[in-house]
Amino acid sequence: MNSLPIWLLQVSRTEQITPHMARITLTSEDLRGFSLKEADQQVKLYFPRHGQPRPLLPEATESTDLMSWYQAYSAIPENERPWMRSYTIRAHDPATDSISFDFVLHQHAGPATQWAINAKEGDLLGAFGPTDYFARPKALSASVDEADWVLLAGDDAAIPGMATIIESLPAGKRAFAFVEIQDAADEQSFHTDGDLTTTWLHRGAAEPGHSDALARAIRAAELPEGNGFAWLAGEAGAVRQLRRHLTDERGLPKQTIDFSGYWRLKLTQDDAPTAEDLAEAQERLAEAQAAQSG
Repeated sequence: MNSLPIWLLQVSRTEQITPHMARITLTSEDLRGFSLKEADQQVKLYFPRHGQPRPLLPEATESTDLMSWYQAYSAIPENERPWMRSYTIRAHDPATDSISFDFVLHQHAGPATQWAINAKEGDLLGAFGPTDYFARPKALSASVDEADWVLLAGDDAAIPGMATIIESLPAGKRAFAFVEIQDAADEQSFHTDGDLTTTWLHRGAAEPGHSDALARAIRAAELPEGNGFAWLAGEAGAVRQLRRHLTDERGLPKQTIDFSGYWRLKLTQDDAPTAEDLAEAQERLAEAQAAQSG
């Protein structure tokens, strides 16, 4: 038995849910007894290199710790080391020991998108998590429960995480979702007990990251009185701008905003972090330490 939540998952089903999003369902005996404790639960996925039947990952035993495992992973030659990307678990079915992920099908496909486009039943994928190593300083459900209203904003990449939050909203909880997508064909239906208002923003021919539709919509939005909680996700630069707007111009306390830069314009997760990335990481660390000490 592994001491770390490292899984080898096998594709059991693929489906196209919109023109630009595919859902991949994977199963494993390792998932027996698995449960999702929170919405927007992220994991690390490991994609095999071209020609590999499965991702090349270090063995994890009962005595393996995270640092030694990651050092072994980093020691794998770069041309053989699996591509690693962060993804949100879209759904979990305990009856079939399976979990599902939604993949945005970008025009300029990276390794994760390429894998999703070509995925077929029986293909193998590695996963790390969910785990407390990635846990928020404060549970997302607690932040939602304490707020009078919830603001959700993001682009295509944010939809899987956003959908899990929407589906977990308490009955009657007022929520506003702003979602930037290419066109009406990429709209999805959300099922929730919350009082949800969804605004779909169509960027048309503009490539992701080159539209200001989301920013303009948030700036123009009339938000209710009372204590709000905001969840922002998508392209890192756009998320930072939205966060600054909410704190500087709307007066939302920083601790009431959960934000994630899922991707970076012209950069991938394989590229070195920018100065803004490092500053953001430092701020997150400071907030986590403050939450623990408080």
